[in-house]
Amino acid sequence: MAENVLENSILIERRMEVETAIENIVESSMHGPYASAMELAREILLAGGKRIRPTLTLLAYDLAGGNNRDEVMDFAVATELIHTATLIHDDIYDGAKLRRGVQTLHEKHGLDHAIIGGDFLFVMGFGIGGRYEENIVRIMAETCAAIAAGELKQIQHISDLSTTPEDYYEIVRGKTAGPFASACECAAIIAGASDSDASTLRDFGMELGIAFQLVDDILDLTGDQRMGKPRGTDVHEGKMTLPIIHALTLLHGDSRRHLADVLADFSDDKWDDLEHLLESGDSFGYCSMLIHNHLERALNHLHNFPKSDVRDVLESMTRQVMTRND
Repeated sequence: MAENVLENSILIERRMEVETAIENIVESSMHGPYASAMELAREILLAGGKRIRPTLTLLAYDLAGGNNRDEVMDFAVATELIHTATLIHDDIYDGAKLRRGVQTLHEKHGLDHAIIGGDFLFVMGFGIGGRYEENIVRIMAETCAAIAAGELKQIQHISDLSTTPEDYYEIVRGKTAGPFASACECAAIIAGASDSDASTLRDFGMELGIAFQLVDDILDLTGDQRMGKPRGTDVHEGKMTLPIIHALTLLHGDSRRHLADVLADFSDDKWDDLEHLLESGDSFGYCSMLIHNHLERALNHLHNFPKSDVRDVLESMTRQVMTRND
């Protein structure tokens, strides 16, 4: 029990450090030449969110031997600013009405304002992250380019029933897992860790990020208030998530044709059909098995580091991802 209290206190402390740093940046920007842009962007930036990437950055820095979190805080904040910028742009081309439980920027202020708000946060995030050494900036640039490539590939596969698991993993590594991996790797570099430790933390972040996206895919299909958006958003948008890809691959004959028909003209009155088809192919079970495998690999990477309170917190975070869809 005492260990759990300590783990929670460390996690809460890191998240509060992130929140304070973000609030400080917002506050300082509200009194400068960019006040109007920040006034727009701050709505979604301060609307909450899990703050997983910046919190993970701080914890990875600690695990890698860093002893002054002030030197990594700008990078941690940059990851959140860039992430929020991508969410704003995601919502625009997805036509989403809600994000983090509140009205999306384009719904509230119009398309032009939302594009500007997203651009502003992206440039601000990259500007803050750009204060670091060349190697860090290069990794940030490659990560952002991979996000864009992943987004394009996902768009190309909208409603494409021939999408393969390999296509899916390429998209996820670019959009979700890549930012997790680079956040951990850069945190280690800033902490002065060895190349080996930085690579191990990158691998940890990649496995954690893949598992995180797989869980989100399941939660989108089963419905969960923690998602901050309506159930089935991905299905309505024609996104090919792994449970659906698996069912399309495994089912044959009438069942496969039925699934194709359901997806081709999906509406909320077809949920029962979709769930039955996914369950008949054990697609949820298949994805749950993959989640477990990715998280076990993530834990194995963590075990390359000496046992410590911070490692315990990261292990706990990893296991929490494992149980999010229980």
